[in-house]
Amino acid sequence: MVTTTSLGYDALPGLLTRLTGDEKHDRSSLSTLDALWVLYDRVLGPHDRFLLSKGHGPAAYYAVLAAKGVIPVELLDRFGAFDSPLGYHPDRNLVPGVEISSGSLGHGLGIAVGAALTGRRVFCLLGDAELEEGSNWEAVQYAGRVALAPLTAIVVDNRSSTHGWPGGVERRFEFEGWAAVRVNGRDHDALAAALAPDPAGTRPRCVVTEVAR
Repeated sequence: MVTTTSLGYDALPGLLTRLTGDEKHDRSSLSTLDALWVLYDRVLGPHDRFLLSKGHGPAAYYAVLAAKGVIPVELLDRFGAFDSPLGYHPDRNLVPGVEISSGSLGHGLGIAVGAALTGRRVFCLLGDAELEEGSNWEAVQYAGRVALAPLTAIVVDNRSSTHGWPGGVERRFEFEGWAAVRVNGRDHDALAAALAPDPAGTRPRCVVTEVAR
């Protein structure tokens, strides 16, 4: 039997235990769990787009998609199998609901900038270490210069970057003309408030979600 019923947040630990074989990315994946859940449970509208740039270790992403009925729960048991659509990097051609194939870090934000130029609201989730890829900063600079208000970057800060971000990574975004805020990455109410629509907004937004490694 294929299960597509929407499940609650409390079902996620059980779903995650069904995803095995990529344990080296557990911490990276779990750091995204609450931001992903809040997006899919409380933020994303029918016309919004979500792009996962932090595509290495997508276990939490698959668990949230399964909980929301986007993919069958039973697929989680075949994570990483030879003939499974659920690979160690998400594939837009194989997984329903996945907007971009990702895993090679540094590409998602540039794609998100292009998508946001259409006027649709776009959310892109990145990691703090991923921002060490220079292509991200070209996207950040351009979005700030053109005041790309439909774009929201969600940066998961689990202190993985090589040299850290003095003053906080949000300062870099603010310097480039973005509105930026740092929130507790496990606080669902704080995440929902930071990610809520801002009809009066005139700048791209960066929401830094701070989580322990």
